[in-house]
Amino acid sequence: MPADQSFDVVSKVDIQEVKNAIDQASKEVNARFDLKNSKSTITLEKEEAIQLASQDEYTLKAVIEILGQKLVKRGVSLKNLEYEKIEPATNSSVRQKIKLKQGLSGEPAKKVAAAVKDAKLKANASIQGDTVRVTSKDRDTLQEIMGMLRGKDFGVELQFTNFRSN
Repeated sequence: MPADQSFDVVSKVDIQEVKNAIDQASKEVNARFDLKNSKSTITLEKEEAIQLASQDEYTLKAVIEILGQKLVKRGVSLKNLEYEKIEPATNSSVRQKIKLKQGLSGEPAKKVAAAVKDAKLKANASIQGDTVRVTSKDRDTLQEIMGMLRGKDFGVELQFTNFRSN
């Protein structure tokens, strides 16, 4: 009887790539003529959120667009960003926080586990903390499940790790 095969479904953001994208976006914001004196800043807070600040909503939206382009270029999915409300700050400036979604927990994890179950393949999915472990006796079944999960939208970017034979 073959041993069980398994892999983990996770959703992680590479913080180093986020830092690189913030650096690149900051350089571009400071260099662009239309944004030069806008007092716009982009900072990373405790590796869990990006804080943006600018003189008004229009320039803040331009900064967000630049940051988004840099994140995509660096392979960071925009699905893992959660934009909070734009808040007024001092001297009629505005700021906005963007939370980084780390881990597959709560509703997305339940949706992934349900999708595996609904696929009617001989595989089991179990939620373990912020990952979903998928096990099966057949490696081809696991490959099918990966393809099926890639084709669906769970609101976050999925990665497949820890592929192993038990």
